[in-house]
Amino acid sequence: MTDYKNKVQKILSARISPPLCYLHSFGCQQNVSDGEKILGLLTELGYGITNDATSADMIIYNTCAVRENAELKIYGLIGNLKHLKENNPELIIGICGCMAQQEHVVEKIKKTYKQVDLVFGTFALNELPKLVYNVLTERKLMVDITEYNNEIPEGIPAVRNDKIKTGVPIMYGCNNFCSYCIVPYVRGRERSRKPGAILKEVKELVDAGYKEIMLLGQNVNSYGKTLENPITFSELLRMINNIEGDFKIRFMSPHPKDATKEFIDAIVECDKVCKHLHLPLQSGSNRILDEMNRRYTVEKYMEIIDYARSRIPDFSFSTDIIIGFPNETYEDFKCTLDVMRKVKYDNVFSFIYSKRTGTKAALIDDKTSAEDKGKWMRELLEVQREVSSEFFKRFEGRVLDVLFDSEGKNDNWYTGKSDEFIIVEAKSDEIIIGQRKKVKITKVFNWALQGEIIN
Repeated sequence: MTDYKNKVQKILSARISPPLCYLHSFGCQQNVSDGEKILGLLTELGYGITNDATSADMIIYNTCAVRENAELKIYGLIGNLKHLKENNPELIIGICGCMAQQEHVVEKIKKTYKQVDLVFGTFALNELPKLVYNVLTERKLMVDITEYNNEIPEGIPAVRNDKIKTGVPIMYGCNNFCSYCIVPYVRGRERSRKPGAILKEVKELVDAGYKEIMLLGQNVNSYGKTLENPITFSELLRMINNIEGDFKIRFMSPHPKDATKEFIDAIVECDKVCKHLHLPLQSGSNRILDEMNRRYTVEKYMEIIDYARSRIPDFSFSTDIIIGFPNETYEDFKCTLDVMRKVKYDNVFSFIYSKRTGTKAALIDDKTSAEDKGKWMRELLEVQREVSSEFFKRFEGRVLDVLFDSEGKNDNWYTGKSDEFIIVEAKSDEIIIGQRKKVKITKVFNWALQGEIIN
């Protein structure tokens, strides 16, 4: 990589001014983290960064493949770049990430989107200097969607978008093969980073002033199984918790099949770990869970909820739910509503099922109508509003620890998130972005809290 880095630097240094790169990452926090490393590599090569695509010498879309709408959006954006390429033939257009890892997507780009110069998948980040060099010197489409099974490359620089909160990948890939999910096919098998590398990165970020670290992985609580000396995610949490400094720890996303009492105990007992758990349910029907290959039952899921609530009675949960999995019935859907009412989620991220080519669920002859799926989605949203509005009342009068990260809609108002991952608004005559404050909650809405800063 160093050899190609030097070659690209030599080419770019001959230009009158440094070329500019525009990058947009779509999808999950893992993609955001990958995008930050892409920018880190490009700045090392000699590129500057711009937020204006029309002024860029290189445009890269870091894509998501979880739902069809995400892919259709990318195709639309690529199409819109055609006129930029016509006006500036030297413009380099790149597509990377999960969508780009799929062979049928590459074939479509080759056939339909001739303006694209560069396509690379989720395994080719370390090859970026070589790919850029080849594009600059050969001026033809370069593609790398090879699945590499080597060790995770460490030491790749990152240009982080946020100076307050940031993500740290602890593992890559997924072994679960949920029947609806494309991720194992585009991200590969599970590969865990060594704990020493993770601890070193977290410590450097804390020393740099970051106040919140999000640990990232497709299934974080299966972390460590592939290591030469395996450790559990719970053990990793405790190790990170022991790092000195003023910071909090979050993580995304665990899998219910790997959620244990040891896992909950680590969350509860580690003072820096936020008391919130995003635990994807996907469906409240055991029949549908089996069809999804989720490998847990509603009863197993509720055991984890009940144990967490036995440790902290108002423990905060959020979840993901898929509406309209192939041949889901209204009776199946009502089971999901039943779980929602029992758990009392603070937040639900709900999606209508999206068929993904290459997954087992895509082969099912789905007899559930789009009309029913839309109707159920509206019903779920109404139930969630009712549940969260009622359960949010538990915060009224309480003092919450809030990290403020943005300005509010009105003057002197600021917005942040509590340890429970709840949006909190408060007024301050001083700028408090990047600061953690104690806030006494005075008003409760169905989507956020409002309060007064007391310290």
